[in-house]
Amino acid sequence: MNPTIRPTLNLNGQLLDLSTPRVMGILNVTPDSFYSSSRKQSEQEIISRIEEIVQEGGDFIDVGAYSSRPDATHISQEEEMERLKKGLTLIQKVAPHIPVSVDTFRAEIARICVEEYGAALINDISAGEMDANMFDTISRLKVPYIMMHMQGTPQNMQQAPHYDHLIQEILVYFSKKKAQLQAAGLKDIIIDPGFGFGKTVQHNYELLHHMDDLHILECPILVGVSRKSMIYKALNTDPQQALNGTSVLHTIALLKGAHILRVHDVKECTEVIKLIKEYNQCSSISE
Repeated sequence: MNPTIRPTLNLNGQLLDLSTPRVMGILNVTPDSFYSSSRKQSEQEIISRIEEIVQEGGDFIDVGAYSSRPDATHISQEEEMERLKKGLTLIQKVAPHIPVSVDTFRAEIARICVEEYGAALINDISAGEMDANMFDTISRLKVPYIMMHMQGTPQNMQQAPHYDHLIQEILVYFSKKKAQLQAAGLKDIIIDPGFGFGKTVQHNYELLHHMDDLHILECPILVGVSRKSMIYKALNTDPQQALNGTSVLHTIALLKGAHILRVHDVKECTEVIKLIKEYNQCSSISE
């Protein structure tokens, strides 16, 4: 973003300053998310995860009930909403003060979660591509909207991802989406370049390398690389062993100007942010 612009989000009437990077803790109320340790289904598992995110310094909870891993099983809107109700109700009970993001591509679910459960943000992996009503719904709700770049759907996105010009295509994609949303009156738009969604390992690292280019869009940037295949495939390991690699990529993303990191490991992420802050302060003094 333009360094003269101080990025903020309006969360239920409160402005959140993004000039200091923020941490979004993941709460998966699913049985099949790619990182098995993140799957929380029982009431006690969900409560423990909520408490963990809060205690470790998370700024948001991102609750998702539809697994978006490659080849994920498609579930009905009714099943997704039933899972979300459980998670949202427990968040209201355990940590009513923390802003909640709902990870959904369905407009009606977005509406219910905002109007009936007080969700503060909507996180849409499809940027309106999987539900034609999403942009109109979000514009009426007037909540911050995270739109992600994805080639295809979770069911087919990794079959044969191809780009002629990766960065240019992503910039054009977001530019068009941003123009649509702004024309509808939405002000708080966050972009997520979609690491791991319709991209090869090589695509992901090219995207990370050129992430600075996304600042031309003048939107806050959310990065979600936590324990993903771009880490564990490169290291020939698995999601359970990918924490160290995650911290390395979080460091790079912050140096590239990420505003929000969506993570499984909140404590480790807050430590990376603190160290990068020290580094940046030293750099500014040296200059």
